[in-house]
Amino acid sequence: MADQDILLAVRDLRVSFRLDRDLAFEAVKGVSFDVPANSTVALVGESGSGKSVTSLSILGLLPPENSRILPGSKILFGGHNLVELSASEKRRLRGAEISMIFQEPMSSLNPVLTVGYQLGEVLQLHLNLSPKQARTRAIELLREVGIPEPDRKIDAYPFQMSGGQQQRVMIAMAIACEPKLLIADEPTTALDVTIQRQILELIGELQKRHRMSVLFITHDLAVVGEIADRVVVMKDGIIREQGLAKDVFERPQDAYTKALLLCRPQLDRRPARLPVIDDFMSNGGKAPPALAERTRGLTGKEEFVLEVKGLCKDFHSREGLFGKRTFHAVKDVSFRLARGKTLGLVGESGSGKTTVGLTLMRLHEASSGEVLFDGKDLLALSPSEMMAYKRRIQIIFQNPYASLNPRFTVGAVLMEPMIIHSIGASEEERQKMAMDLLKRVGLPEVSFYKYPHEFSGGQRQRIAIARCLTMKPDVLICDESVSALDVSVQAQVLNLLQDLQDEFRMSYIFISHDLAVVKYISDQVMVMNEGVIVEIANSDDIYRAPKHPYTQKLLASIPKGWHHAP
Repeated sequence: MADQDILLAVRDLRVSFRLDRDLAFEAVKGVSFDVPANSTVALVGESGSGKSVTSLSILGLLPPENSRILPGSKILFGGHNLVELSASEKRRLRGAEISMIFQEPMSSLNPVLTVGYQLGEVLQLHLNLSPKQARTRAIELLREVGIPEPDRKIDAYPFQMSGGQQQRVMIAMAIACEPKLLIADEPTTALDVTIQRQILELIGELQKRHRMSVLFITHDLAVVGEIADRVVVMKDGIIREQGLAKDVFERPQDAYTKALLLCRPQLDRRPARLPVIDDFMSNGGKAPPALAERTRGLTGKEEFVLEVKGLCKDFHSREGLFGKRTFHAVKDVSFRLARGKTLGLVGESGSGKTTVGLTLMRLHEASSGEVLFDGKDLLALSPSEMMAYKRRIQIIFQNPYASLNPRFTVGAVLMEPMIIHSIGASEEERQKMAMDLLKRVGLPEVSFYKYPHEFSGGQRQRIAIARCLTMKPDVLICDESVSALDVSVQAQVLNLLQDLQDEFRMSYIFISHDLAVVKYISDQVMVMNEGVIVEIANSDDIYRAPKHPYTQKLLASIPKGWHHAP
């Protein structure tokens, strides 16, 4: 490749973080790669691989108080080594020639300023437009990224927009000054499959229209196949493999790349256990022996542990001085959950799937309907009567960072529900039970004495699962409980859930927007849209022959991996 074809060249990049006065950690260890002009390069790896640190180094956004780029590192762009630029020179470059889309738009957009103000600020700062010109251009940008009614939405606040619309606003801000390089850091991770598809297509269209280059950072190789020309695979701060996307997908050379490709659930098969990274690394980079397929589905002869009839949930908000507005979040939902089986619950954000789970737990009070458990209507029980049933229906939330008390040790987190529900005769017995549960979810006994912040996201999710198991529940509601995890950690948690179901005959309601994961773990799938069930069937049937147009749209949006013609 000729030098003039390379827009960005990273050479021997090394980044160190100071942990204390005498101890430093090298997060990026001699990384080198190119981003050609007018192309998309994907930087792929799990949490801690160094991919985000690499992107922040390019932009000059590393925290100055505890990090530094080591001597000999070069980031070549537009004839300059970005490492050597002054802070003011880097500021002029950011937004104008290099822009970034961050993973979480609600953290990146100012909640007290309108979308129009924030877009206008970028345009006035870098292009010296007047306020009137900036507003006109901001409306054009919102229209370009597919925001409906841009003339009206420009005066909206971020919280008045959906997650997909917020991400589109972030993209509009990033392309406002027509940069040469757009860095997209996990821009689709938390989005529904249909919104993810729209954002990927939008980034692809903008890349071609503006003839810019894109550095796309993600942990999901299936997404990469939809958008990338070249792929760079990172692990533990070094590059394991890089090349054309076609070559990396069809003929991966490195054991780690092969593992990343095969750890994700596949739509065409369902092994009894998902392979994890260690299976490949310990097998000389070869795929572990194929396991027997796991059969899923209902025969109609199952015993049902939970029956929901006509469940409705309304939310009310004030409108004007005396008015009241009613939003029907869940409308006449009915289903049955078989013992020892998994019901997958899918739909876009706002479809009502999480509201169903929270209403079953009575974390929301239902507006009407019945939830029959052992012949008792849970919705009609008094709080004291409901206490006995709370032991038997538990929930794992999406975010283990928020659902574990940071001031409690893991031991206290596990023992608290035992104390509340009088499980175990003594402190010693409860401690032994907690230790056994930690072992069961694959964590060492020493974890008992540590705090949640000392664990990775996947380990925290295991702790959250262990906490639910203290109750030995009959029903476990998993609310997006693997959505934010790396593919190998996700595989470990899914394997754990399957093992527990096999051993204890637990029933799961598995709420997710990741349709490949839902197909893998579910016996039956229920599809919701705008608070209504539009389709329910055995998982293999619904994926093979979806009947409702909405289900067909969801399935068509699943990333298929490598998609270009050979």
